Amino acid sequence: MPLVSRQDLIAAVARGAVVSFPTDTVSAFAARPDAADRIFELKQRQPDKPLILMGGDPEQLWPYVVGNDRDLAAWQTIATRYWPGALTLVLPSSERVPATMNPLASGTIGIRIPNCDLTRDLLRATGVLATTSANRSGEAPLADPQAIAAAFPEAYVLDEVDQMPPTQPASGTPSTVVRWQDGEWEVLRQGEITIDP
Repeated sequence: MPLVSRQDLIAAVARGAVVSFPTDTVSAFAARPDAADRIFELKQRQPDKPLILMGGDPEQLWPYVVGNDRDLAAWQTIATRYWPGALTLVLPSSERVPATMNPLASGTIGIRIPNCDLTRDLLRATGVLATTSANRSGEAPLADPQAIAAAFPEAYVLDEVDQMPPTQPASGTPSTVVRWQDGEWEVLRQGEITIDP
């Protein structure tokens, strides 16, 4: 499929299709949370590897997690410090998270606000999306939109030319992933960001 405009990409999301766009780390595959199973199929991804939710603003994401007042305060503190940015928080999931996001039902969900104006602008228009890197499972992430479109003709890939706001350079390094466990942060994957809890 040829590269598509912002408007066509947003329309594809609304229809439940898988789309691809740049982020601050690596290019992403994305779909509505209730259509997350299509990402697993496209990537040939194992069900023990849950997707994460990306939003344009933290307020979009908080309804998808659940915790007591102390937990919420701790999560909001770290979010304020590191978002937008390459930090994924793995938190207890609320009932709003569809089972297709995390097929093995671990009861948690990763959430992130990317440090890319174009991506956040898209996410404000589409709503929160289920996301992962743009590649087949086990292979290196693809960065070039043309290469993604060629390898995954069923996906709608954003044409980054003349986008407003413009695309910012991606780091190529996946986000740091931390999980809230018994009142403390546990690092599951170290990326660019080193947290200072």
